[in-house]
Amino acid sequence: MAQVRVCDAEGRPLSPCSQEKAERLVARGQAEWVAGDPPAIRLVRAVARPEPPAPAPHPLQGKHVLLHICCAPCATYTVQHLRGLGAQVTGYWYNPNIHPYGEHELRREALAGYAAEIGLDVLWEPGYEMPVFLRMMAGHEQQGERCALCYRMRLERAAQVAARRGLDAFTTTLLISPYQDIEAIRSIGEALAATYGPAFYYENLRRGFAEHHRLAHAHGLYRQHYCGCLYSEWEARDPGATTRQRARP
Repeated sequence: MAQVRVCDAEGRPLSPCSQEKAERLVARGQAEWVAGDPPAIRLVRAVARPEPPAPAPHPLQGKHVLLHICCAPCATYTVQHLRGLGAQVTGYWYNPNIHPYGEHELRREALAGYAAEIGLDVLWEPGYEMPVFLRMMAGHEQQGERCALCYRMRLERAAQVAARRGLDAFTTTLLISPYQDIEAIRSIGEALAATYGPAFYYENLRRGFAEHHRLAHAHGLYRQHYCGCLYSEWEARDPGATTRQRARP
């Protein structure tokens, strides 16, 4: 059955109705026909329509968030996004997995320059704990297994710093990378939150991965070609490395 357009006395559109209902409303003096094609009726009264409720504020609105940063390119979109949600973001640098030391310093210096450019305060973990990282990896070199240990090492330090400084939450730029296991990161982060107090903010940020490349290029940031650890560098440069490693007794 054809639908008849309906508006109220002030001309505001309402939900359409059937021809039969329109005729009943006109017959009762509750509406009048409006010339046009298709036909329409105008009610003789104004219809109050409730204002839509204001959207609830984002959980990060006004919160102090410690953002563990793995590198400057990954910080670009992530910092922009978190600030857009209303968070007060402080960066945190702790990446003892990055090898060799020269690579660690390249990435650290790139972040320092970018942070100064965008007005981001960054907490810098002193020293270079690469020996601690390597001892932790001994016997767990396989990709996936070593990555979970690496996530925990860095996120645990971030959770401790966030708790010590009384911040509301912590998170990581690792969540933007399609090369990282973000479900493992989520599980580890939430477990650490239960231990140390500040919440772990999880969001799949991979939709910003292309934008992070654009921003990194626009800001002239140093961009690396492997995750950071010597194992990932080896595997990036030698496609057969992982296979040989698995085959080793």
